[in-house]
Formats: sequence, C-alpha cells, structure tokens
Amino acid sequence: MAGQLAGQPIIINDEDKTRTTGREALGYNITAANAIAKAVKTTLGPKGMDKMLVNQVGDMVISNDGATILRQLDIKHPAAKMMVEIARTQEDKAGDGTTSAVVLAGELLNKALKMVEQGIHPTTITRGYSLASVKALEILDGMTINTSEEHLENIARTALTGKSADLALEPLVQVCVQTAKAIKEGDKVNIKENINIIHQRGGSLKDIKFVHGLVLDKVRIHKNMPKKVENAKIAVLDVGIEVKKTQLDSKINITSPELLKEARLEESKLVEEKVEALAKSGANVVFTEKGIDDIAMHYLAKKRIYVLRRCKEEEIKKIVKATGARVVSKLDEIEERDIGKAEVVEERGIGNYKMTYIEGCKNPKAVSILIYSGTEQVADEIERALDDALRVVGVVIEDGRIVPGGGAPEIEMSQKLRAYATTVGGKEQVAIMAYSDALEEIPKGIAENAGLNAIDAIVELRNEHSKGVVTAGLDIFTGKSIDMVTAGIVEPLRVKTQEIKSATDAANMILRVDDVLMAEETGMMDVKPEHTADYYDGIQAPDVGDDF
Repeated sequence: MAGQLAGQPIIINDEDKTRTTGREALGYNITAANAIAKAVKTTLGPKGMDKMLVNQVGDMVISNDGATILRQLDIKHPAAKMMVEIARTQEDKAGDGTTSAVVLAGELLNKALKMVEQGIHPTTITRGYSLASVKALEILDGMTINTSEEHLENIARTALTGKSADLALEPLVQVCVQTAKAIKEGDKVNIKENINIIHQRGGSLKDIKFVHGLVLDKVRIHKNMPKKVENAKIAVLDVGIEVKKTQLDSKINITSPELLKEARLEESKLVEEKVEALAKSGANVVFTEKGIDDIAMHYLAKKRIYVLRRCKEEEIKKIVKATGARVVSKLDEIEERDIGKAEVVEERGIGNYKMTYIEGCKNPKAVSILIYSGTEQVADEIERALDDALRVVGVVIEDGRIVPGGGAPEIEMSQKLRAYATTVGGKEQVAIMAYSDALEEIPKGIAENAGLNAIDAIVELRNEHSKGVVTAGLDIFTGKSIDMVTAGIVEPLRVKTQEIKSATDAANMILRVDDVLMAEETGMMDVKPEHTADYYDGIQAPDVGDDF
C-alpha cells in the first residue's frame, strides 16, 4: 500500500503482505471462527458424535471432547486460533464446557454479522454483548444450588455421559468421586498434579480401579531385589548411589595392579557406606531421580531393598504426597522422619509388561486410577473423559455451587435477557436480543444431536421457564422438558460462568478487528532476536567464531 506526497511514494506496508479492511475483514474473521464452531457442534451433549483425527504419520485420536479435537487441528487463520484459545481457557479454568463455549462464541459472531449487514456498528454490538454477559452472569448466580455430598456423583455422571463411558458409567462415577475427595487439601483439589492415570492392557472398562497410592510404569532395577515389600518404609532421594566422578580435570597414576585393586575397593567401600546408611534408617524401598550403578545395585540387593531409579520429577512429587516421605539429598544425614510408609510396594504384571504398585498409603494426597481396556484409543478417550469429570467434581468441591444442566441455564438466561433488553435504550437492545437468541443454540444443538426436533424442544422449554420452572431442561430420550435437579443432571456454576465470559470476550475481540495484515509464508519466519538460535531464555550464546 502506498500514498503520494509531492510526487514521491510513501510506502505504508511491504508488498509481500496482504491487507483486508472494513466489512470484508470482519466477514473473513467471522467465517473462519464459525468454521471452528461448526466443526465441534455435532459433539455437543450426551448424544454428541465422535471425531476421528489422523495425523501425518497415521496416529489416530477418536474423541468428542472439544478441547482435544481443536488441539489436533492444524489451524492457520488467526481468528480461528482465537476460538481454540476459548477451549483451552475453558478447560484450564473450569475443566469442562469447552464445546459449549466455542459454539456460543460462533453463534454470537454469526448474529453480529447479520447486525452489521443491517447497519449496526460493531462497537455498538460489542457494547450490547458486554451488557448482556453481565446480566447473564447475574441470572446464573440466581439459579445456583448449594451442593452436598450426593450432588458430587450427579456432577461426575453428567460429565461422563456421552463420552464413550456409558458401558461402565457407574464404576467410573464412583472412582471419580472417591479420587477427588481423597486428594482434597484444605479447600483445593489439584487434579493435574495429584492423580496418576495408568492404562492396563486387557480387561474391561468396568474393572477400573482406584489405588490408595501410586502405580508407576517402572520395575525394580535388579532381579535379586524382592518383588514384594510389605510394611514398606520408603526413602526418596534426589541423589544417586554411585561412584562419584571428579568435578575437575585430574589424573590418578596407578603404577601396579595392586594399586588399581585398592582404588576399586575404596570406591566400592564408599558406595557400601551409602547403602549401609540407607539400611540403618530402616528404609526397605528406595526411589531416586538419579542413577544407581552396578556396585550399588549389588549391595542394595544384598540388603533386600526394592529400588527404582531415574524417576521423573513429577513422579517423585507424587510419591512424596502419597507416602509422606521427605526428599533426601545427603544419605549420611537420612533420619527416620524422612521415611515414608505404605502397606505394600510390589512389582506386578505379565511378561515384559510390569509396573510398580505402592498401595495402602495412609491419607495419601496423590493417588492412581487404573483403566483397563483392549484398545489404546478407547483407553485414551476414557482418560480424557475421566479428566473432565474429575475436574468438575473438584470444582464443585472447591466452590460448592451448581446449576441445573440439560440446557436449563441457557433457556433461563435467554428468557430473562429478552425482558432486560426492553429496558435498555438504543441499538444495544438489538445486540442483547441477539445474545439471547445465541444462548438458545446450546439446547438446540443438544436436541439436534439427539435426533430430536430442535424447534419443538425449544418451544416447550420456553413455556416451562415462562411459568417460573427454572430447573426445566431437555430430556434427550423423550424430547420433553423435565426437572434437571430431580433427574440428577447438574453442572458446576463455574463451567457456565466461564462459558459466558470466554465466549463474550472472544466474540467482542474479533468484532473489534477491522484491518488484517498478513505476511506471505516464507522459508524462515520473522522472529524476535530473543527467539533465534543464538538466544536461550533471553541469554545470548557465546561467540564461538566462524571456524569449527
């Protein structure tokens, strides 16, 4: 793009960049965002369909989880990427509701495009959407129900329904509630850091098992070590048990075989002293992040100590939380109070497929769930479903507030926003009415994916809510409205509030864009200096010259 001043061209942007402005830019952005919403809309609700995603090397993912599907897509358009961010934010903050948030944002943009075509400015629309979102959150707050223990199972059941878990729904529900309650610390439930989900080959989904402790995908390092240790006393180390190498360049001159033998005996003695220190502490199980050399293995096996080495940092953290052990850095200073406890530590499995079980931990704050399945794809999808269910149960334990499910919140918000719009002057009223209509897209999608007549379902729900039945939601089996709370179909308040916030923010941000400049793809993308190969974490690499 160029201008003209006194016969001289003024270059505004490079010729290798394309520019789209005004209504055309808005239209492109909304079209891209809507494509994402449509891609996941058919997965909405308990009868939603699955998507099969295959990457370039043939790896396959089958899922109806919105966040998982969007993560697998190769998306280029910036507006479409913003829709993916909605799903990520929803998952991080609330654990579930990713598809609903994306569908709502797409419908808000679709309504906005029609209003722009009617001559309403995007700024007016965003102002109306913001007013509507504030009112919607207020309406949601008025629908909340304080939770009790019996609601936790209903929350887990609602989150798991329709996610390939129907054949083992009740065992999964029980495991979710049991697990979330087990790792509660104060008012917080940290699902991400305190739960280890392990796949077991064979068996049925109904065999799912909750372990009061941990299952680690590792085995003892020496066959002469015991396979099973009862009344386990566990030492957790962040140092290795091995011959120390010199830290500086040094030479040792050995002039005879006797001196060589003596040096090796001295090294062996140092390692033996470390093992003796462990044994004196009472430890009969050792987990370490570092290495264990052959000499140490020999002495540890003689002491009948069960050892795992090269444990990951995340595994060490979970072992500490599960057993009550304290990480030890100096073996000669290990004390009884540093030792963790478990009823049993055992290596189990068939053939080469074996793992270490740490069971019977007293009041563990890190636990494990074992999933049994014949195929990896099914196990992966069950793990994703479990993750969602565990998160929403954790959210309810933390917040203690729920709302009816089955589209009831969206219908209630839609009805009351229509009444609220009449109290707002100017063209913002039109935007609020559009927001109200967009909210109904959620129960419509649930009805359509269940094979029901969406119009009939929405009309019946409107009638019930107009009579003051705020808990009326859609029964996907009959197409009629029922009391969601009585039916046990409930959701965390946080899921719905985050859905409104994320969708509104994303829609408003896209609507404010009226100018898009895009550079053509080249072999080497333009990157900031701190992101080049000469930099790492903002520190410039030393200059080693041109000759190597």
